[in-house]
Amino acid sequence: MDVFDAIKGRRSVRAFEPTLIKEEDLQKILDAAQWAPSAGHRQPMELIVVKNQSQKERLVQAALGQSFIAEAPVVIVVCANVERSSSRYGERGANLYCIQDTAAAIQNIHLAAYALGYATCWVGAFDEAQTAKVVKAPAGIRPVAMIPLGKPAEKPSPPRRVQLEKISHEESF
Repeated sequence: MDVFDAIKGRRSVRAFEPTLIKEEDLQKILDAAQWAPSAGHRQPMELIVVKNQSQKERLVQAALGQSFIAEAPVVIVVCANVERSSSRYGERGANLYCIQDTAAAIQNIHLAAYALGYATCWVGAFDEAQTAKVVKAPAGIRPVAMIPLGKPAEKPSPPRRVQLEKISHEESF
């Protein structure tokens, strides 16, 4: 699949078929996350793959009741290993680089999943401490996103975008 087709074709999906994810596809998606760029090649992402229905229900509660999360066969909880970035870059690594780097991995997950015929949604509205508890994240591991993953049971329309001329600037703002 052409990368531009993936960028423009991918949608945030909140309804999933119960079809299981092929293990080889899941590994390709996780591998795509691992290949994301990161500051100083610190690779601060930690990927928790949740398939257990009870655990997914607990993630729904942590995500303020967003029930579609538990409908997906798999939920990937993407976390930032703060220490891995801060050990080299100090406060900026802890507060910015680990989040930027993890976001790059998240985008790779979305695009890889779409290229393989799966749907995802970037879920960022959740109680961070409660989510960390559900996935048993140790201190210094910060949940950044939940990504429900599965075959789509809906096909959302493309969202409207701000005109490029309004957000693109040359040389200065």
